[in-house]
Amino acid sequence: MASPGIDTEQEPLLGDRTPGSREWDIIETEEHYKSRWISIRILYLTMFFSSVGFSIVIMSIWPYLQKIDQTADASFLGWVIASFSLGQMVASPVFGLWSNYRPRKEPLIVSIFISVMANCLYAYVHVPASHNKYYMLVARGLVGFGAGNVAVVRSYIAGATSLQERISSMANTSACQALGFILGPVFQTCFALIGEKGVTWDAIKLQINMYTAPVLLGAFLGVLNIILILTLLREHRVDDSGRQCKNVNFEEASTDEVQFPQGNIDQVAVLATNVLFFVVLFIFALFETIGERAILLGGLIVVWVGFFILLPWGNQFPKIQWEELHNNSIPNTTFGEIIITLWKSPREDRNEGPTGCPIEQAWCFYTPMIHLAQFLIAAMLIGVGYPSCNVTSYTLYSKVLGPKPQGVYMGWLTASGSAARILGPVFISQVYTSWGPRWAFSLVCGIVVLTIMLLGVVYRRLVPFSVRHGRIQE
Repeated sequence: MASPGIDTEQEPLLGDRTPGSREWDIIETEEHYKSRWISIRILYLTMFFSSVGFSIVIMSIWPYLQKIDQTADASFLGWVIASFSLGQMVASPVFGLWSNYRPRKEPLIVSIFISVMANCLYAYVHVPASHNKYYMLVARGLVGFGAGNVAVVRSYIAGATSLQERISSMANTSACQALGFILGPVFQTCFALIGEKGVTWDAIKLQINMYTAPVLLGAFLGVLNIILILTLLREHRVDDSGRQCKNVNFEEASTDEVQFPQGNIDQVAVLATNVLFFVVLFIFALFETIGERAILLGGLIVVWVGFFILLPWGNQFPKIQWEELHNNSIPNTTFGEIIITLWKSPREDRNEGPTGCPIEQAWCFYTPMIHLAQFLIAAMLIGVGYPSCNVTSYTLYSKVLGPKPQGVYMGWLTASGSAARILGPVFISQVYTSWGPRWAFSLVCGIVVLTIMLLGVVYRRLVPFSVRHGRIQE
C-alpha cells in the first residue's frame, strides 16, 4: 500500500480539483459541491420558465386583444408588448436589493408568485364588461415585474461560482433563456389545436382555449418552480477561488468560512459594462423587430460588420406600392403596427393586398433594395455576434463586482437590458419609416462604433475584482 507521502508526491503540482480529491476537500466538500450545483441548475430552470412565460403568448396577444376589446388598436398593442419590459425594468433593482440582505429564496418565490397571479389574471381578462385591454396591459406588466427575478438569478450564479466556473455558468444561463424564448411559441402553436372556443368551466368562469391555455401552463410551471426552489435551493456563496464565503444569505454559516475580501469595486468599469450591455440588447431588439474583453470586442466588431453589410447597396430599387395611395405624408407607423404583421394568417390571399415599398415613404425612390443573400449574411453575423456580446458582458460584469453581494448591481444591469428592449423597437420603427434602412442601419453602425470606443477606453479596467486587488493572477 502506498504511503501518504508517496500519494502526495504523485499528485499534480497544481492539485486535483475534482470533487473528492484531497485539495478539493480543503476548498469545498463533495456534499457542498453537489448542493451548490443542484441550486445553480434549479436557477437555470427558473430562467427557462421565465423566458417561456414571456414568449408563450407573444404570438397570440394581438388576436386575443382584438377579441376581448374592439377598442384596442395597434398603438395600444405596442404598449402591451412593452409593458413586460417596463415591469421587468422597475422590478429588477428592487429584487436585486432584496436579495442582498435576505435569503434569495424570498425574492425568487415572491416574484414567481406574482407571475403566476398575473398569468391567472390574463386568463380572466375576457370577464370584465369593459376596459378589458387595460386588464391585459396590467397582466403583462405584472408578468414582466415577476421576471425581474432574472437579476436575482444572475446574482446568485455569479456569487455561487468561482472565476473558472463563471463564464460557462453564465453561458448556460443564456442558453436556458434562449431555449425558453424558442420553445414558448412552439407551445403556443400546439395549443392552437384547442381552437378559439375551447371549453368553459362555468363554475369559475374560466375559458380554456388557444389564448388562455398557454398562460395557464405558465402558471403551472411557476407553481412547479416554487416547489423546486422551496425543496432543493440552498444558499451558497463562494469567492473567486471557489472557497465558501459567509454572508447574510447563507443558512449554514460556520466560524471558519472565508470573509468577503476587502477592496472597492471599480465603479467606472461597472457603469461602462452597464452601457455596453444596454447597447448589445438595444441592437438585438432592433434586429428582432480569448478573454472576455477580447470576445466582447470581437462580438461588437462582428455585429458592426453585419449591420454594415445590411446597408442598401447598388442601383436596383424596390418596387413601389401604388395601391391605396391617399397622400404624400409619411405615416406615423407605430411599433404595434409593425408587430401586427406577425399575426397575419398565412391563409390570407396576399395577392389581393398592396405589395412593394409604400409610395408615401419618399426614401423608396432613391434607396436601393436589400437582397436576400445580403440579409442572410447579415443575419448570420449578427446572430453570431450578439450571443458573444451578451454572455461575456454580464460574465465580465459579475467578475468586476467580485464576491460581494451583487443583487443591486445585477438589478440595474437587467433594468438596462429591459430599457433597451423598450427603446430599440421604438427607435427602429420611427427612423426606418421616416428615413429608410440606410439611415436606420447607419445609425446602428455609429452606435456600435461609439460602443467599441467606450470599450477601448475602459478596456484595462475590465478585470476581475480579485485580479485588480492582486489576489489572483490574470
